Amino acid sequence: MTAKIGKYRWIIASLLLFATTINYMDRQVISYLKEFFCSPVASGGFGWTNTDFAFITSFFTAFYAAMTIIAGLVIDKIGTKLGLALSLIIWSIFGMLNALAGSVIGVHVAIRSLFGVGEAGNFPSSIKTVAEWFPRKERALATGIFNSGSNLGAMLAALFVPWCMVFFGDQLGWKMAFIITGAVGFLWLIFWFWLYESPSKQKRLLKPEYDYIHGDDPEVSVPMASADQDKSKVSWGKLFTYRQTWAFFFGKFMTDGIWWFYLFWLPDYLKKQFGMTKAEVMWPTFIVYGVAIIGSVFGGSIPMFMMKKGMPVYKARMTSMFLIALAPLAVLSTQYFGNVSHFGNLSSSLAIAVICIGAAAHQAWSANLFTTVSDMFPKKAVASVVGIGTMAGGIGGVLVQQLAGRLTDAFRADPKVAYGIMFVICALSYILAWSLMKMLVPRHKPITEI
Repeated sequence: MTAKIGKYRWIIASLLLFATTINYMDRQVISYLKEFFCSPVASGGFGWTNTDFAFITSFFTAFYAAMTIIAGLVIDKIGTKLGLALSLIIWSIFGMLNALAGSVIGVHVAIRSLFGVGEAGNFPSSIKTVAEWFPRKERALATGIFNSGSNLGAMLAALFVPWCMVFFGDQLGWKMAFIITGAVGFLWLIFWFWLYESPSKQKRLLKPEYDYIHGDDPEVSVPMASADQDKSKVSWGKLFTYRQTWAFFFGKFMTDGIWWFYLFWLPDYLKKQFGMTKAEVMWPTFIVYGVAIIGSVFGGSIPMFMMKKGMPVYKARMTSMFLIALAPLAVLSTQYFGNVSHFGNLSSSLAIAVICIGAAAHQAWSANLFTTVSDMFPKKAVASVVGIGTMAGGIGGVLVQQLAGRLTDAFRADPKVAYGIMFVICALSYILAWSLMKMLVPRHKPITEI
């Protein structure tokens, strides 16, 4: 009689989901404060320009990018339990300190940069945790589940921050938005320390589930007692000698900035394209991020379906990513459907529907892209490689945000042109990224000699 396989690994996935939700909720707060920050001083705002705002978000992204590579190395060294906890403490503290920044751009830059240092540890920790806690065939789904927290966090921010501004008033509301969202992370820490340990140390994990987790893992030969084999030193320089590292690097570099654009600039687009107020922006952005959750989870299930049909793991992953990369091409039609003179009151709904496709496709792409790392590298190197890729994604994010800020300032009289250019970039990035990844790693070749 076969022993029943437990489900404790899904509790771990839930913890990662909530951590990522908090991570993105805290990150997204500033995008809903842009209108206030960029309104004239005479009307109570800070008088910033679009370029000023892009400057602040770019510094956050740059520090986030630079630190992910260091965070990955540190997490591979100290482990996921301490690594993710430390990361959350840092970003929560500096998220709350943002309320004390006043209107001085330099102070916001400094605090937001240190906030980025803390946020950098979330994804390297989470992807390494998935590699430790899930068999290969379930990793894309587990990644899709926790990665949907990026949408849940954005959805919560879309509702909470505008409410905060209305309830407390602009002058107090922006401060309370930072303080309240920053404080939430400390509640999560209680559950993390209570429920999390690595599989080899977790007393709540039964042997049948442990064996199932490691059943398709060539690195593990059984005993639950062998604990810290994944903490041996990984050569950072050596990782850059592998084409597999560069494939992940360019996959992130060419597509992460698109999601940063949706996060930081979607509210501004809706206000300028359709004249929405900050209260009216809440629900469209909520819907976009909500639909993206479906993409995240569904995207993670596509390769599982192909693997069950007998397709090899890497081929299933890349085939899924190719199909997903085609979906954002729909974003090319955003400004066509967003033309108020052609479609009247329906224009905003049609444009939002197209953006929903792009956002869902990004999350489906991201769930599979992250999982290619654990397909190709041993567990002890996963956080380091994810850190390298996330750094690349951050660099891409800086470039995209700088471009968005400069275009919206250059086409201030006609922002439709600026956003039209940005949506072309959003549409084409994924298929170009997939082509480059396939060129670098045409067939599955896992790394074993690190």
